[in-house]
Amino acid sequence: SGEQELCLQVGDTVHILEKLEGDDEPHFQYLFILFFVAGSQQEIIIPADLPLVQELGATLREWAQIWHKLYVANKTTLFRNVQQMAYSLIEYRSQIVSGTLPKDDLVELKKKVTAKIDYGNRILGLDLVVRDEAGNTLDPDRTSTVSLFRAHETASRSVDDRIQEEKTRLQNLEMRRQTLFSTVHTYSLLMNLKNFVCNIGEDAELLMSLYDPDQSEFISENFLVRWDSMGMPKEIEKLNNLPALFTDLSSSDLMRQRLFLVCQIIRVGSMELKEGKKHTGGLRRPFGVAVMDITDIAHGKTDDEDKQHFIPFQIAMETYIRQRQLIMSPLIPSRVIGENEPLTAVFNKVIATREVNHKGQGLFVTLKLLPGDLAQVRKDYPHFVDRSTAIVRKMGFPEIILPGNVRNDIYVTLLQGEFDRGKKKTPKNVEVILSVHDDEGNPMEKAIFPGAGYDGITEYKSVIYYQVKQPCWNETVKVTIPIEDVCRCHLRVTFRHRSSQDSRDKSEKPFGMAFVRLMRGDGTTLKDGRHELIVYKVDVKKAEDAKVYLTLPATWAEVEEKEKQTGKPFHHSGVIPVTKDSFQIATLTCSTKLTQNVDLLGLLNWRSKPEDLDQILQRLMEVEGGEIVKFLQDTLDALFNIMMETSEKDTYDTLVFNALVFIITLIGDIKFQHFNPVLETYINKHFSATLAYMKLTRVLNYYVGHADEPVLTERLYAALKALKYLFRFIVQSRVLYLRFYGKSEDGDAFFNSIRSLFLSFNTLMDRPLDEGVKIKGAILKYLPSIINDIQTVFDPVELSVLLAKFIESIPDSQLVRQKLGCMCKMVESDLFRQPDCRDVLLPLVTDQLSGQLDDHSSKPDHEACVQLLSTVLDSLDLKDVGPTRGHVQLIMERLLRRVNRTVINMDRSSPLIGHYLACMTAILKQMDDMHYAHYISTFKTRQDIIDFLMETFIMFKDLMGNVFPADWMIMNLVQMQVFLRAINQYSDVLNMYFLDQTHFELQLWNNYFHLTVAFLTHKALQLESFSQEKRNKILNKYGDMRNTAGFKIRDMWYNLGPHKMKFIPAMVGPILEVTLVPEPELRKATIPIFFDMMQCEHNFSPARTFETFENELITKLDQEVEGGQGDQQYKVLLEKTLLEHCRRHRYLSQSGEELALLLSSLLENLLAYRTITHDESPEHRMSCTVNVLNFYKEKKREDIYIRYLYKLRDLHLDCENYTEAAYTLLLHAELLEWSDKPCAPHLIPRDRQHRWTQQELKERLFQEIICYLDKGKMWEKAIELGKQLAKMHESHMFDFMELSQLLKQQAQFYENIMHAMRPQPEYFAVGYYGLGFPSFLRNKMFIYRGKEYEWLEDFSLKLLSQFPNAVRMTSTAPPGDNISNSPGQYIQCFTVKPVLTVPQQFKDKGVPEQILNYYRTNEVDQFQYSRPFRKGEKDPDNEFATMWIERTTYITAYRFPGILKWFEVKSVSVEEISPLENAIETMEMANEKLSNLVQQQACDRSLSINPLSMMLSGIVDPAVMGGFSNYEKAFFTDTYIQQHPEDHERIEVLKHLIALQIPLLADGIRIHGEKTTEQLKPLHNRLVTCFQDLREKVEKHYGVITLPCSLTERKKSRVGSVVMPYILSSTLRRMSTVSTLSNASSGLSSGSVSSDGPSCISSQESVSASSPTSVCLLFPSSLPIKQQRPKSLQLGDRRLTLSLFQGASSQLSLSNPLSPLPASPHTPHTPRSSSM
Repeated sequence: SGEQELCLQVGDTVHILEKLEGDDEPHFQYLFILFFVAGSQQEIIIPADLPLVQELGATLREWAQIWHKLYVANKTTLFRNVQQMAYSLIEYRSQIVSGTLPKDDLVELKKKVTAKIDYGNRILGLDLVVRDEAGNTLDPDRTSTVSLFRAHETASRSVDDRIQEEKTRLQNLEMRRQTLFSTVHTYSLLMNLKNFVCNIGEDAELLMSLYDPDQSEFISENFLVRWDSMGMPKEIEKLNNLPALFTDLSSSDLMRQRLFLVCQIIRVGSMELKEGKKHTGGLRRPFGVAVMDITDIAHGKTDDEDKQHFIPFQIAMETYIRQRQLIMSPLIPSRVIGENEPLTAVFNKVIATREVNHKGQGLFVTLKLLPGDLAQVRKDYPHFVDRSTAIVRKMGFPEIILPGNVRNDIYVTLLQGEFDRGKKKTPKNVEVILSVHDDEGNPMEKAIFPGAGYDGITEYKSVIYYQVKQPCWNETVKVTIPIEDVCRCHLRVTFRHRSSQDSRDKSEKPFGMAFVRLMRGDGTTLKDGRHELIVYKVDVKKAEDAKVYLTLPATWAEVEEKEKQTGKPFHHSGVIPVTKDSFQIATLTCSTKLTQNVDLLGLLNWRSKPEDLDQILQRLMEVEGGEIVKFLQDTLDALFNIMMETSEKDTYDTLVFNALVFIITLIGDIKFQHFNPVLETYINKHFSATLAYMKLTRVLNYYVGHADEPVLTERLYAALKALKYLFRFIVQSRVLYLRFYGKSEDGDAFFNSIRSLFLSFNTLMDRPLDEGVKIKGAILKYLPSIINDIQTVFDPVELSVLLAKFIESIPDSQLVRQKLGCMCKMVESDLFRQPDCRDVLLPLVTDQLSGQLDDHSSKPDHEACVQLLSTVLDSLDLKDVGPTRGHVQLIMERLLRRVNRTVINMDRSSPLIGHYLACMTAILKQMDDMHYAHYISTFKTRQDIIDFLMETFIMFKDLMGNVFPADWMIMNLVQMQVFLRAINQYSDVLNMYFLDQTHFELQLWNNYFHLTVAFLTHKALQLESFSQEKRNKILNKYGDMRNTAGFKIRDMWYNLGPHKMKFIPAMVGPILEVTLVPEPELRKATIPIFFDMMQCEHNFSPARTFETFENELITKLDQEVEGGQGDQQYKVLLEKTLLEHCRRHRYLSQSGEELALLLSSLLENLLAYRTITHDESPEHRMSCTVNVLNFYKEKKREDIYIRYLYKLRDLHLDCENYTEAAYTLLLHAELLEWSDKPCAPHLIPRDRQHRWTQQELKERLFQEIICYLDKGKMWEKAIELGKQLAKMHESHMFDFMELSQLLKQQAQFYENIMHAMRPQPEYFAVGYYGLGFPSFLRNKMFIYRGKEYEWLEDFSLKLLSQFPNAVRMTSTAPPGDNISNSPGQYIQCFTVKPVLTVPQQFKDKGVPEQILNYYRTNEVDQFQYSRPFRKGEKDPDNEFATMWIERTTYITAYRFPGILKWFEVKSVSVEEISPLENAIETMEMANEKLSNLVQQQACDRSLSINPLSMMLSGIVDPAVMGGFSNYEKAFFTDTYIQQHPEDHERIEVLKHLIALQIPLLADGIRIHGEKTTEQLKPLHNRLVTCFQDLREKVEKHYGVITLPCSLTERKKSRVGSVVMPYILSSTLRRMSTVSTLSNASSGLSSGSVSSDGPSCISSQESVSASSPTSVCLLFPSSLPIKQQRPKSLQLGDRRLTLSLFQGASSQLSLSNPLSPLPASPHTPHTPRSSSM
């Protein structure tokens, strides 16, 4: 239902007022209300969405508009990017709106959204959005300026990083890898075993781990997969998906030279493959290995989690030796293969050989490197790592140990053994069985883990090597038992020979046993590394009894130790005899609760040996950090217990202090930094030593006091690094003490110790620089970290005083950066938030800063200064810091000017300038009106105030919006807002101090005005140029600051009173800029200033004019409008306002009105010009340029006039209109004289910086013009200018070399005229009718000069393409009012003929056709269009009697060619030509044509005879054409003569013309006879017969006429080429009527162009009736046949070539020029034939 629908765009907000739900069926009916603003009542709707969702909506709306523009502009890549980003945002928005996300995910998603928005805004050139930590946009009103600046910096940096990331992602993985390794410390490698293809036929175990071939060491434990005999995983549900995560890898693990994934394949079955049932089963036998180089994956060079890698399988050595029949591919020649090759050697060999003939057998895995430890990976990649993923731990700790990471793993590796064969002939097949037992000998159930992915087992059986004397197993298992059981457990190893025969195997008993305790007697865990175990015999009963064998030594190392202690040798045949066999294992303990360190254990159990405390505390320093952090709390407890329990004496204080420092420093290390919270928790929750503060401060004081003792220097340095936590302990101890004992019992001892500490610091700092620089630096760096803690137990104000004295104790030039950094930290501390403490600290800070930023400071540390200053300002801007007025005043008095000067002197490209500007803005923002007033009052003299204001104004103007990047919108607007307030405050100072007559400061006011104008016109404030969304944001927050500034400018201007004249004309431009701002209220307020300026100049100038103002306004208006300012509304308002004001004024009413109208017309032209500069049509641009040009010419503004001349020239050159470009430049040349006067600057075009004299510039211009004329083939004009130049060189400059060049050039031009081909342009009349056209075309008619070979169809197509909506009119008659006043566009277009004006020097002379041709289409301003029509009744027998011609003559405003290709028609005259006049014209044309054709044929015998044949037969053969018999019937009858007595003379002329044809025809037929070929004989005979009849008839009726022979004689020029003049019909007629003839004219010609060519043109003549004797020759016009393209010039071309070979000269010799002849009476009109 149409009425009840709403038109909504995507993204529009709809306010739902109520929701109606029906009872019957669940349908919703929404009631929509659309809001409109009526008057001032506006309903504000607060959306219920989250702020982020609103921001998403706004962003998408803004992007959508840009997206559309990108599509239109065809920017495909960016278009696609925006599309993808927008889709992502829409997806994110729906997720947020759904409300189903858990809180953590929502936080994560918010981060993603804001990152995406910020990135998109940057690449689309939109404004940067600044946010707080939570991702919400910052409100500038609630954020301090400094924080706002820092937020912008952070946001900008993160977007830059993101963009960089995008680039590197595409360009360079290496970079990404390095950044990844530098930021992440722990990694995990995800491996997924997809398949294992190998023909074993028995069960198998796959043990996969990471291996370093260079160190020959395994990095991780094993990942175990069990495969069944069918070639399937034992757990069939895991087929194609056996994931394992190798965790805890540090970057140093991954960055190894080489890293391999290795897999050991172990067969579980009988001793030999394919053995029968009687054979022993379940034996673990080596089968093969598979290795893959994963270095690239570890290094991050390749990353494709979907790619399946194939790892080829390699049969094991022992299998290879034993089972030759199974050879798949010998890996290495057999001689290399040792029988007891250890597995690592196998790996290394396989790795070394690379080539493996695997026959398609092997493993298929996928690999992906994931940043983060196990917890992190589980959180970040839940789709990769789930419960089914096996976790494969690293054999060792990660780079960073996290507290709470409990682990208790002992890795046991069965290395190798050597076993006596005993009574056997061959070595034994040894199986090693490992188990864990307690002291009682009970086995620990499921304590051994053969590999990740499976539960523990109680007994582990090794692989069996067949008949190998020294087997190398290298098998690693993990032993995991509860911590409390470790002390009572031991490993037990038994050895057994396995037989391949089942029956025999059953009888085999273990032949040896070895064991090792997990914990040593002193409480430390079994040492990492190799252990050579003693192998005991098992055939004794006692060997099974743990209580017995545990009394014996387990390793040979223990035996040695015992022998040393007792001096007795070890009995091999003790309780249990020892075998000759040897066996080695290696262990590695990875435990967060077990220590292998005796010294650490000693400290923890110090009470057992208090006498060794000295040593214990000393040795603690040598313990490895990882061990200490495991026992952090226990270690600290032990240290403080030692301190408390020996509180009477201070024996151990220093040692405990050092130990404490050692531990604190350790936790500062990156590896253990995560233990900081553990330390914090310890201090807050577990620490209980109430007297520790006394002891710790005492030792610290001692150290500081004796800092020069070399032994103590290092210790003190370490203590300073640990100062923060030392004081946490001291303060916590003091707090506990006060809590425990109530009031302080020790009087002021504590306070005194703190005071003396500071005194010691001060003394230390005051020493010469070279002494203890390191210590001084450390004090400055670490001292501030204790402030917040101390002030809880010490008077804050006194603490502030101590700190101030400390800073003052440092010599000025020493450690400047460190000192400023230290103060910065002080300011950040809680002290500075308390007003009393600020009173102490702020003067110190301002002193230091003003000393640093002083003009005389040698090398100020700008970075540290601005850091400190911004921290101070930021602190003062916080909410809960008490009164700050006085503090702001102090900063203002001491630092404002210094900051200003720093900024002024700082390089704009300095990275610090933004920081300083933010500080300056912050100071100004925190100052209130009283502050400003007070500040001005602090200057001692008026000159000081002037200096301050001057530098401020210049600086503001320089800084506005030029320092912060353009996309920091909020920062720029805050800066502008603060500057505006400051400017307004300072303007009051101007009014107060510098307005009266005596103290007026012109420069100061000038700077003020320029600053305010620059502010007002600044791009950041031009709201019109922003999107609606952005405009509303700015208006709601800041209003339109331009209005405030504009009204202030107006008020200040009117305040000036008598001083105004000093600002004219300098202020005209700036005020104009203000009035042009497209803000109506502002315009209304400021345009009257113009009137005030006119009035002012009028009153003060002697001539009572306002010429200066007018000229300046016109100049500036031109510049501003061209720069894009101004619009139609401005034109109307300017005219209206000026007229209103002027008409009310007594003297200005007339001159003011003139100016107002003049400005209005100028603006009209300039706006049209500006609009059209973006037009694609160069013609429109040229028209507008000429309009503006003419305006400035009238106003005699040569400077601007010349500027536009050059714009016009450039337009012409772009279109290759060289002729027009030349005529345009000629206008500039005409402004110059041939004199040595220097050129006024405005006469020199902008692209020429040289200082010229007028003559030099004019000569340059002439040369350029001649060059353009040559390109445009206008050689006649070029010769004319060349002659002027030549004359100057000859008579004035005497530069004959230049003259010779000019003359050579002219000679070339003359030759070009005669020989070069020059197509003649067509001329077209074009009328633009209807109101749809722009004003400069509307209802006007123009004549256009076409380009070479441009015909009407091409021209009209081009024309209509510029006006696609225009209609082409079919009629050539002028249109009526209905068309002229219609809103549409109608174009009329037809060809017109130029009217020839023969130059005076050529009149009545035979002139070669090439010379005349130029004047037929150049130097013309009259054009004709002829249209035949009938009057009276049509005579069926003779249509000539009623054939009238309507001839329209158009006269253009300028002659062609000129500065444009078209000129407006200034006058149109229409005349009618009677049939008789028409007949005369036609006869004259025919005669002229015949005469010239005969001459050509006579001249050049090589020409084709066809044109002559056609023409002759057309005249003499009555069957072809009616001949002139039609004229006889029409005009020579008695009836006609009676009816038209006034035509008597004309009839005579016609008869004369008919008679004149006879001699011409006779010549023609004679030549025709001479050239006739056999085929043409019959035609020629017929022509001769017809001609004889005709001749008789004509001579009988109209008399005999003879032509002088000279007319058809060929003349030779001096150089021997034939010349042939073109003879006009009037000359023919006159020569034929005079009995005695002078010699015929002779001219040089290379033959005229053929009759069917465009030059085959007849001409008419006209003699006005008033003077029958005067002769007027006109350009001949084209025949009424359509011209062809250049092909029509073929005959002329041929003759041209001939004449060139005959050495035609370009010199023109007019021998025997014709004498003037009396003319016959002539027609009174200007007859003109035309193409129909």
